[in-house]
This record gives sequence, structure tokens and C-alpha cells, in this order.
Amino acid sequence: MGTDTKSNETIARGGFSSVLRYDLPASLVVFLVAVPLSLGIAVASGAPLAAGLIAGVVGGVVAGLLGGSVVQVSGPAAGLSLVVAELVSTYGWRATCMITLFAGALQLLLGVFRVARAALAVSPAVVHGMLAGVGAVIALSQLHVVLGGSPQRSAIENIAELPRQILDIHDHAVYAGLITIAVLVGWGRLPQRLRLVPAPLAALVVASAAAAVSGWDVTRVDLSKSLDTWVMPAWPRGDWHGIVAAVLLVALLAGVESLLCSVATDKLHDGPRTDLDRELTAQGVANMVTGALGGLPVAGVIVRSSTNARAGARSRWSTVMHGVWILVFALCLGWTITLIPMEALAALLVFIGVQMVNMGHLRNLRGHGEIPVYVTTMLGVVLVGLAEGVLLGLGLAALLALRRLTRVTVRVTPEPGGHWHVSIAGSLTFLGVPLITSELRAIPAGVPVDLDLNLDFMDNAAFEAVHAWRTDHERGGGSVDIDEIHDEWYAMAVSGARVLPAKPPPPAPDRWWLPWAHRRRGRSSAAADLAVASARAADAVAGGAGGAAADPAVAGGAVTAGGDGSGQPDLLAGAREFHRRTAPLIRPFMMGMARKQEPSHLFITCADSRIVPNLITASGPGDLFTVRNLGNLVPRRGAAPPDDSVAAAIEYATEALGVRTITVCGHSGCGAMAALLGGDAPEGMPALGRWLRHGRHSLARFVAGSGRGDGASPEASGDGGVPGSGSAGSPGCDGGPLDRLCRANVLQQLDNLRSYPAVDRLVREDRLELVGLYFDIGTAQVHVLERPPLAASPL
Repeated sequence: MGTDTKSNETIARGGFSSVLRYDLPASLVVFLVAVPLSLGIAVASGAPLAAGLIAGVVGGVVAGLLGGSVVQVSGPAAGLSLVVAELVSTYGWRATCMITLFAGALQLLLGVFRVARAALAVSPAVVHGMLAGVGAVIALSQLHVVLGGSPQRSAIENIAELPRQILDIHDHAVYAGLITIAVLVGWGRLPQRLRLVPAPLAALVVASAAAAVSGWDVTRVDLSKSLDTWVMPAWPRGDWHGIVAAVLLVALLAGVESLLCSVATDKLHDGPRTDLDRELTAQGVANMVTGALGGLPVAGVIVRSSTNARAGARSRWSTVMHGVWILVFALCLGWTITLIPMEALAALLVFIGVQMVNMGHLRNLRGHGEIPVYVTTMLGVVLVGLAEGVLLGLGLAALLALRRLTRVTVRVTPEPGGHWHVSIAGSLTFLGVPLITSELRAIPAGVPVDLDLNLDFMDNAAFEAVHAWRTDHERGGGSVDIDEIHDEWYAMAVSGARVLPAKPPPPAPDRWWLPWAHRRRGRSSAAADLAVASARAADAVAGGAGGAAADPAVAGGAVTAGGDGSGQPDLLAGAREFHRRTAPLIRPFMMGMARKQEPSHLFITCADSRIVPNLITASGPGDLFTVRNLGNLVPRRGAAPPDDSVAAAIEYATEALGVRTITVCGHSGCGAMAALLGGDAPEGMPALGRWLRHGRHSLARFVAGSGRGDGASPEASGDGGVPGSGSAGSPGCDGGPLDRLCRANVLQQLDNLRSYPAVDRLVREDRLELVGLYFDIGTAQVHVLERPPLAASPL
């Protein structure tokens, strides 16, 4: 174990001024909270009252000095009271102390082997449900004491006996209990300056004073008797299996509660975060000491820890001093405890038990679907027992996690032409076999089926179910085309290859659509260098195996330093990323298109770097035959100056490729249109000036329509835009003359296309469709421009 160097350095720099200013007052507040809670938990545990104070002292001094949290306060925990009460009933108090000592040794061993974080794998729903169940049991049992009776052996018996106990009310006992509960409930509603004294202490003082003044016949707390009968721990007698189980139960419950308390306490302060392994080790040492001294088991307590943090504690010295104050109180002022009525302590325990059923936890768990785990654990603890309830909760949590991890979705949709499309996604295990077989068997026989498998796991039972259906369907005259999107589980199983025994790691987030600069942002140069080195190593291995160049992106050329600081240009780094991530996925499709292209669209758009045709149309390789130029212009047939590049593309697309659609796509803020609107091309760019002459018809169309304010030609008037749109530059509002010209330009280019006889003929024969699109860069929306009128409707 190490030491809290940060805390020690703080004390060394400022002397003890920080301790005196912050930690001393906080320790007194926690001390006032801890004393009544320690006594009450001792009563609920069936242990001597002194055992609660011993545990408070040890938890403060030992766990405080050695622990991994600077503000967590340890002591007797209400969550362990049922376990301790059962152990006392079974083995006796002395043997229970020895079991606590052994549990501490086990915690110490676990902390040394640094397994503390494994405790965080326990579902919080189980822990909160356990604490709620313990609280319910405590409240039910101590309610009988408040009414002047005695608690029964089980929660069910306490519930059954409660009506008779209420009818046979013991007046003085009830008065003391009701006063205690009333003070506890109303104390939080008093002004802040009156709440300097903690509510538990105030409630016990008020109840004790009322009992003493009124002369009520109540049972008094007797601390001297428990101190006089102090004895050493003794070896437990009985079945060693039960003893080992008891040691494990105390060690694990106390350890998990302490570690979860540490995590929760870290959210209440800005100091050093908890060292969980050190905290578990300290808890082990503290339980060994408290067991040897005859105290209750020790664990981190959220009530005391949150009080410590909110009282302004800055270091572990607040926790240590609170333990010292408990020791001083027990030795010097222990006689004052004899003034407290037992019914008041029982009422305090009823209040604590009710508070342990925290409805806030239910609200947090509801969003994650874990309320059944909480309720099952709570009912199990109340009706069966603590260990049994925890096991029930853990079992249900494991089943729910298994269900979520193996969830599979199946979508079966008929498509035009008699095809059926089936999509299966998730983890395909034997648990999903009934679902997929029922869905697949519902597909008519003899139809062609496209089956998409987006799986991160497939076991043998699921493979056999899918493969058997495929065989039967093909035997009946149908066809099944299987496309595996994520990993080739089915293909590996069919080929007889060894299938991976577990899920592969999830793929890295696909952000290919981001600009290079944004993908680079946030990476350290070391991480970039590591990625480049890994890519080079992988490429070198592939090149050595296949005889190809080690790096296809730079084969035959030198690499110069680029703007990303990794020694490579952005373009070549992107090519490497393509080879590493994308090429393996699209290679099967590209092989099928290697000898022939069959695009469905001729897509004419601007050369602007912000326009990515495949991105804004969600298209892939082979879909678009693309022409890009400044201003997405289509020179009219026979226009001067002559330009055959666009005309050649139109002829090839319509005559050779047989496209069915020609799309002209403009965009907001087009630089070519801005130059047209300004009247002159930028100085020193004669070629640009000659090219923009092809846009004069668009400018004329815009001028003709500007008299009506729509910026369009007469046949394109009535630009109603997109209702509700309010962003400048979008088609739905007047983004200024430039954007109106950009939209008018798209429609003019569609008219220019009709100047080509072949295009005009195909349009008249309904064998070719002309479409105008407008991409609003600011809102990332694609709009269809209808003719006439010029109206924009979002896709």
C-alpha cells in the first residue's frame, strides 16, 4: 500500500491550518451522525452496543489512515446487519467476531492481488435491491420495538404479527418512538442555522429529554453491561461449509458495498480519486482489527461519507478524527447513552430502513430496464434471506444481460418483382433459433430471397437452422443470395473453417465522410505514427505474400511530408485507410463491375470541393456517371466557345450506357455563379472567363425573373420554397440574389440539355428523365427543383 502523497503534501505546505479549518469541523459533524447510527446498527444486528462503537472507532482510525479514499468514512453498515444477526443467532457473538476477522483477511488478500475493480462488475440493481430489502427487514423488525413488543424471527412473521402489536399499544414506548420519527422527518424542514446538529442526534436527545421529564416507563440503553462482558473472539463451531460461506458472504458484501460507496463518494468532491485496491486492502485490515477487538464488521457507509464530503472535509484526517471522537465519547461520556430509550433507537432504525428503500434508484434503473432485478433482489432478501436474495438478483441480472447480448432482429419484407428481402442482425445463438425459423418458414416457396446477415456472432445451432432453411428453399425452386455485412460467420461455417470462439471486437467508428482535417483533429502525433507504422507493416506482409508492392498508394514514388504531421500527404494517407478498411469490403462488388459499368444516372454537378455526389445521394460504385465542372454548366449545342467535354459525356451516357436519368445538381454559395453575378471573371483567369460565357443564359433567366422577386424565369415563377425553413441560403427562403441565381442556373442547364437532339428525343419518348437538384450546404439538405414552377421540396 502507498500513501496519500497529495494529502500529505497539502498538510506539509499549509501546516495544519487546512485540517483545523476544514477537517476538524467536518469530523465533529460526522461524529455526531456516527454515534447514534453505530448504536442503532448494533441493536439491529443483535450484537452488544459496544460492538457498534468499536466498529466506528476502527473504521475511522484504521480504514481512514490506510484507505484509498480521502473522504470516505467506514464503520458498521446497516446493509450487513441481517448477516450479522443471522451469524450471532447461529454461532454466537464470539464466533461472529472470528468470522469477521477471517473475512478481513480475505479482503486483505483480494486487495493485495488487485482485484478490487472486479467488484464493480456486480449490477448496481442487485446492490440497491439488497440494501432496500435489508432496509425493509430492519424497519419491519424494529417497528415492533417501537410499539413496545419484540421482533419476530422473519419478515413474514413480523408482518403477520404487526396488527396484533398495533392493537396492543404500549403508550410510553409509542410516545418515545413517535417523537423520534417526528423529529427525524421534520428536522430537514427547519432553517439551515437550526440544522447544525445532525437529525439522528437531535431526535435521540429530544426523545431522551421527553422520556426523562415525563417519567415514561421505557427501556434504557445499558452500555456498561456490554463493556463488562467483553471477551476475545472464539473459533466458530459447526459445519465448516457454513463457516466458509459466512466468511465469503461477509467479505464480499462488505467489500462490494465499500467499493461502490467509494465510487459514489468520488462524485461528491474534487480531490484525488479513490484507489480501489488500496481501499479494499484497508477494509480488510480494519475488519481484522474490529473482529479481534469484538466489533461489528466494517464497510464504507454512504450516509457518513456524504455527510463528511458536504461538511467540507479535505483530507482523510476528518475520517480519522471522527473515530477518535467516538473513542473519547465511549470512554468519557458513555454514561449519557444510558439516558436513551431503546424505543428511540428502534425508531431511528425504522427511519433508516425506510430511507434505504430509495425511490431515486428506481428512477435511474427504469431507463435501463433493470427494475425486475431490483424488485427480485429486494423480495428475495425480505422473504427468503439475504444470501438467497442476492443470488436470485445476480441470476436474473445475468439472464437479462444474456438476453440483451444475444438479441437478434429479423425483418422480412416482400419487394417488387417477386423478390423477398430478409435482414438478420445481432448475435445469432440458439436462443434466437425459434424466431428466425418462424420468420424464414413464412417466406413462400420458390421465390428469390436476398438474405443480409449483419452478425457479430453465430453459433452452430443458428448456422444449422439458417443452412437447413436455405437448402430446403433452394430444393423447392427458390434462390437464396446471402450477403454477410459484418463478419463472414456463415461462409466460414459452410467452408468448414474454424469459427472464432467469441465475438470479434467492434469495428472502429466509420467516419470516412469527414474531411481529412476533422478526422485528424484530436489525434496525438504518436497515435498517428503508430497507425502509419501498423499500416506499413500490414502492407509489407501482404506484399511479401503476393509479390505486390508493399504500399499500393505510393508504389513507385517517394513520400513527402504532408500537412498532418505524420510524414504523409493527406491523399496518400487516405488511400492507405481505403486499402486497410474499405477495399476488403467492396472488393467482391468491384470484381463484378471490373469489365462493365451500368450506371443509372448521368450526374452533372459543380467541381466545388464541398459537393460529394455519392455522399449526398447515398450511392455507391457503379451508380452515377459523373461530370463535374465549374458551375455545373451544360454548354448549349453549338455554343461558342466550343466545348466537347460535356457533350461527349452526354452522348456516351445516353447512347452507350443507356442511362435513364440526367441530373443537374447545383448548390448554395456557388463561386462560378458569384463571378457571373459580379459581371467579370477574376483577373488573370482568362480560361475561367471564357467558360463562364456558357452561364449567360442562366444570368438572363435570373434577371428576367428578378422583377417578380423570385429570381427565376417566367415559366419558373412561384418559388414558394420550403415551408418552415428559415436558414439563409436554403431553397425555402430568400437567401439573396446569389442563391436565387444558383437555383435558376440548375433549371437553365436542364433546358440546355434539351438543345441536344438525342436528349430531346429520349425525353419526348419518356425514355429519359431530367431532374434538377439543389444542395443547401449550410443545412446539408438536398432539394428537388420542380419545373415549372421553381419550387424546392426537401427529400
